[in-house]
Amino acid sequence: MMDQPKLSGLVPDRLRPRSAKIVLESLEVMADIGFHEFEVGSPQRLLITVEVWLDDLTAPEADDPGGAWDYDHVRQQVIELAGARRYNLQETLAEAIYQRLAAMRGVKALRVTTGKPDIYADAKAVGVEIASFAGSAPQI
Repeated sequence: MMDQPKLSGLVPDRLRPRSAKIVLESLEVMADIGFHEFEVGSPQRLLITVEVWLDDLTAPEADDPGGAWDYDHVRQQVIELAGARRYNLQETLAEAIYQRLAAMRGVKALRVTTGKPDIYADAKAVGVEIASFAGSAPQI
């Protein structure tokens, strides 16, 4: 195995990382969600995106997975909550996911987006988004 070149000190300060996040994008789950009579008891496809900005900006030492976020755990939390009960509103499910992930160690900022992709033929999805910040990204 070839040693990686040492680049320490070569990156100018203006280009140093100022934020780091993990993204679980458009995870497809089936959820019993909706308040219309035809929706109750009929699970629907839901797309869930989770963005977690991290406190720690450094990459795991020596490419060690033990120092990285466990994407499987994040994914499992979303799947578990989506199937845990019946929801009338996407807002309620988004809030449950938000609360669970916000309680995890190392979270600096968070955004959760849900969307029902099969509601309108002329729209990609209809959904909700909640975030710990205003605007398109946290002010870090």
